[in-house]
Amino acid sequence: MIVPAVLKRIALVTGAAAVFLVAAMFLGVSMGSSGAGWSAIVETARAINEPGTTAHAIIWNIRFPRVILAALVGAVLSLGGLVFQALLRNPLAEPYILGISGGAAIGAIIGIMLGLTGFAGTGILAFAGGMATLFLVLGIVSGSSVMKKESLLLSGVMVNAFCSAVIMFLISLSMDSRLHNIMFWLMGDLSSSGPVEITYLAAAVLPCFLVIFWISHTMNLLLMGKDMAHTMGVNVKVTTVGLLALTSFMISMTVAQVGLIAFVGLVVPHLLRLILGSDHRELVPACIFGGAGYMVLCDLLARILPRHGEMPVGVITAMVGAPLFIYLLRRSG
Repeated sequence: MIVPAVLKRIALVTGAAAVFLVAAMFLGVSMGSSGAGWSAIVETARAINEPGTTAHAIIWNIRFPRVILAALVGAVLSLGGLVFQALLRNPLAEPYILGISGGAAIGAIIGIMLGLTGFAGTGILAFAGGMATLFLVLGIVSGSSVMKKESLLLSGVMVNAFCSAVIMFLISLSMDSRLHNIMFWLMGDLSSSGPVEITYLAAAVLPCFLVIFWISHTMNLLLMGKDMAHTMGVNVKVTTVGLLALTSFMISMTVAQVGLIAFVGLVVPHLLRLILGSDHRELVPACIFGGAGYMVLCDLLARILPRHGEMPVGVITAMVGAPLFIYLLRRSG
């Protein structure tokens, strides 16, 4: 049972993160290649009540669906990073670094090559690839009773490098015209998904958000160690495997839809943990809304920074996340 003081703090944190998301989404639909700045914001406000205009079409048919997709992707990646860091008790654990995203990308590419272009087909193979790499990484470091930070990270980096090599190999073998733009997709492509794909992704990941929040207190107990959690009535093995599978499912569905986007699961949980502490009852909703807002802003930068066209959003997240990863790695050493 959540005491009133904790419930009040959860509501406060969730409300603040939700306000941040709403502000980021408004900026996301207000700015783009066709206009930016305060004039674009004013035009956005006017276009809401002016259907049939060019501004209304740009905002509601192009920018708004993309903003929704960016929010979903950011929420999934940041929450996935939080869960991995809690279960593996490693602040540097992140789906991209550990190779989960790379394995999911292999599965998605195989699905494309087999002609499984639907969300379900590529998603299932992406999930299989993500789970395979997850168990491979955990199997490599399972020789010791405690997963050492260095062993886990090195295993993840090596598996991730192997996945990258397999991806390049598969691309070199394929003559499919659908893979011509695969390099753009591999760095994170939020431009190719329509309302139907976004709806499928939302239907797949939103229930996962609820489940993870429901057992967020159990994640707090797992941080105290397996023995203590078991004493408190937690089935450690079932909970750990279930959360890892659920998180890998979310990540795989996202990768199948938008490609590889790095370091979001490292940056957002780390910053929020510095601000809020280690209570996952607060961190879970904060990562959902905060990660969503962060990705919307990153996608906005990816759209407005290039003078012509746009860049993959993964370029922005990597430019922010890679230096932070190096800093955390040096500090932890």
